Amino acid sequence: MLLAVDVGNTQTHLGAFEGSDLRQSWRFQTRAGMTGDELAERISGFMELSGMALRDVGALAVSSVVPPLGTQYESLCERYLDGGECLLVGPGVKTGMAIRIDNPYEVGADRLVNAVAAYDRFGEACVVVDFGTGINFDAVSASGEYLGGAIAPGVEISLTALAQRGARIPQIDLAKPEAAIGKSTRGAIESGVVFGFAGLIDGVARRIIEELGPDTPVIATGGLADAIVPYCETITEIDNLLTLTGLRLIWDLNAD
Repeated sequence: MLLAVDVGNTQTHLGAFEGSDLRQSWRFQTRAGMTGDELAERISGFMELSGMALRDVGALAVSSVVPPLGTQYESLCERYLDGGECLLVGPGVKTGMAIRIDNPYEVGADRLVNAVAAYDRFGEACVVVDFGTGINFDAVSASGEYLGGAIAPGVEISLTALAQRGARIPQIDLAKPEAAIGKSTRGAIESGVVFGFAGLIDGVARRIIEELGPDTPVIATGGLADAIVPYCETITEIDNLLTLTGLRLIWDLNAD
């Protein structure tokens, strides 16, 4: 069994694969100070709830934007997976995708993994929009090259900053806005954030599509995609498992 691990700044997403089949996936809050032992305990608990065990895992494929945690997953693998391997996506790992930016070492592992999965899905020029701590736009050429993209502040950190800096602005859980004209403070925040981010997504995506070519598909992923994408005009589809799929593809490529 392969355990794909997407370590984001806010959440960690896990997926247990048998071959190309995803058996189960889980999410938990990322904490940069966790040790390999703590991660093993957390993951073991999730797997037991789903009728699996950590000892069933033969390998890890890890994408981490939190550097200390990458080494902790390697430690977990060494200590708890008997003979298991840990593939940490980074320099030297085969992805099958050329990187066409000024400094390839600047590309976040999650962004490259998403691009690999999206190109595997479409087989043509495409765009990924990842709703994480930040909103990442990643562009792939028709020949499968990573071209770069754009980064904007994420939905959750924008909501938090608004509540922290506005004396009478409450922290809210985002919900579907009832109308563009909010009739309460909460309604106004929901309207401004949901419709505002939908406009941001469409505005950036359209400019990228102009550079890639008309009819370029745009795929969304990430925790808050479901809240914003219904109000976007440029998104082709949502796949909240895109990063996990990319990790499996990269693992298969390197295993071969």
